[in-house]
Amino acid sequence: MLEKIFNLLFFRQFRIKRIKNKFLTSLESEFAGEFLELLLKLMKLTLFLNKNFRKNIKGFSGRYLFKSKDRSITVAVVFKNKKMKVLEKIIDNTNVTVTFKDARALMNYILSPKPDILGAILRQEVVFEGNLNYLYKFAYMSRRLQLMATGNI
Repeated sequence: MLEKIFNLLFFRQFRIKRIKNKFLTSLESEFAGEFLELLLKLMKLTLFLNKNFRKNIKGFSGRYLFKSKDRSITVAVVFKNKKMKVLEKIIDNTNVTVTFKDARALMNYILSPKPDILGAILRQEVVFEGNLNYLYKFAYMSRRLQLMATGNI
């Protein structure tokens, strides 16, 4: 009985729940960042191994920055000279910078069967700066990679 009174007085359940939520949020953002990086490395490997997929970047140069609002996720991609480089840092002179509201918005976008860039922008889950055409090109390449991985192409 005394323990229940102490728990009530010191808001222990509330504090435990708050700490648990913070922990889950940090795990979620770490997982989302790692998943994005893994997806990009898979794209890089596919570009190296698959001649048909490599046609997507023939004569293309682009600099992308993907990050979360709280900066817990930061991944950059550079396409240059038929090569793709993945970096875990902020880069300058990007063609497009995509800022996700949080890790959940990033995962919803990546794992969506039909990614809707415009819908994500309208729902304010994603903010972009730069040329939207670069974002559409990247979305096309990501979707094509997903279809290749599932055997639908």
